Amino acid sequence: MSRELALIGIGAGDPDWVTLQAVAALQQLDVLFVVLKEQELDDLVEARQVVVERHRTRPLRTVELRDPPRPWRTAPDYPAAVARWREQRLEQWGAAISSELGHGQTGGFLVWGDPSLFESTLAIVQELRRTSPEPIELRVIPGVSCVHALTARFQIPLNRQGRAVQIAPARLLADGVPAGVDDVVVMLDGRQTFAAIDPTGLDIFWGAYLGTPDEILIAGDLAQVRQRILTVRAEAAAGKGWMFDTYLLRRRIS
Repeated sequence: MSRELALIGIGAGDPDWVTLQAVAALQQLDVLFVVLKEQELDDLVEARQVVVERHRTRPLRTVELRDPPRPWRTAPDYPAAVARWREQRLEQWGAAISSELGHGQTGGFLVWGDPSLFESTLAIVQELRRTSPEPIELRVIPGVSCVHALTARFQIPLNRQGRAVQIAPARLLADGVPAGVDDVVVMLDGRQTFAAIDPTGLDIFWGAYLGTPDEILIAGDLAQVRQRILTVRAEAAAGKGWMFDTYLLRRRIS
């Protein structure tokens, strides 16, 4: 019998955003693999525990995977650094699954948001399946992404009629919103790119800690609210020690 892995999207922060399909998959797990990121804080670990306690009726065996350091923040060769980090993850996860997950058993990863959006878990597991000497079945359970959590909180559509939406890491917006793009969701903005680009004609819908008791929402004309976002963001990050935020930049159309 083959092993099975389930990648379970658990939403962007609120444990009530876990779908019925995700609850069923969580109930069926024999082993839960928990990735502990570098310098991860207690409240992030506790958030995972809340999901399990809320939606699992039986005890669940847990295997912790300590994430390799993320050197690409200062690495001169970004693609090479990311590739090496993924190789390290692949080696560690493959060894853990081989030793901790028996034949005929199902192991799972709880994935924040949705497993297919700005998440490396799915790509690494697919490579693990490709290189594994024994077959590994895979299930992917979608979750409420931070993108949809953001637009739901602001009660706005993600797309406007007849117009496309771009989803991009902040480093691709260093020169501003690309020509011909009216709506862009920005991810992974550790350097607050929104405060450095030309704000002319742009509105911003910014959210942090979406779905949690610490949720923060700010929206408005980018030129008018960007300093407020910078201040609020810095204060929140200093208080909690970490920051999860995303935003939508929307060009005003007359």
